[in-house]
Amino acid sequence: MASAVERDAARRREILESAKTCFLRFGYSKTSLDDIAKTAKLSRPLLYRKFPNKGAIFAALYDDVFETQLRCALDSLAKPGSKPQQLERICQIMCGDPYELISRAPMAQEFYEACEVLIPEILGRHKRKWRALLGKLLPKRHVEVFDLALDGLYADMPPVAVYRQRIGVLISRFT
Repeated sequence: MASAVERDAARRREILESAKTCFLRFGYSKTSLDDIAKTAKLSRPLLYRKFPNKGAIFAALYDDVFETQLRCALDSLAKPGSKPQQLERICQIMCGDPYELISRAPMAQEFYEACEVLIPEILGRHKRKWRALLGKLLPKRHVEVFDLALDGLYADMPPVAVYRQRIGVLISRFT
């Protein structure tokens, strides 16, 4: 039998997965707490026991996705390969894969705007962690420039394959 802590963690995971489904389907502004509760098969009061509002759910989801991708990227550094190959892997994990997920959403641009408005402190924390990871593969003086260039690669919301190709070109210029 699962403990209360395990049930709580499972319920939180259900809420975040349901929120991801709703945010990707409807966008942040059109997703309601009722949508998330219904998708998670929970009552709205139970949802409020776990999260005080939609912004808190969005923040937790964004943080969860980032931390999951970061763990995968760190694990990939343990695999054999040259620095350019490792950089390619971590960029695809941290940038290409999330971009692919978001770009399929009807309200993709709204997602980026919601991040900047709702969770600037989380974005800042993630930026520091991401740059620290890049610092394992690039000279310190290149990390910020590489990261800024990487951000610019999706400004025109290209198809996923084009974005992934752009990442490869950027890596070839820096390594």
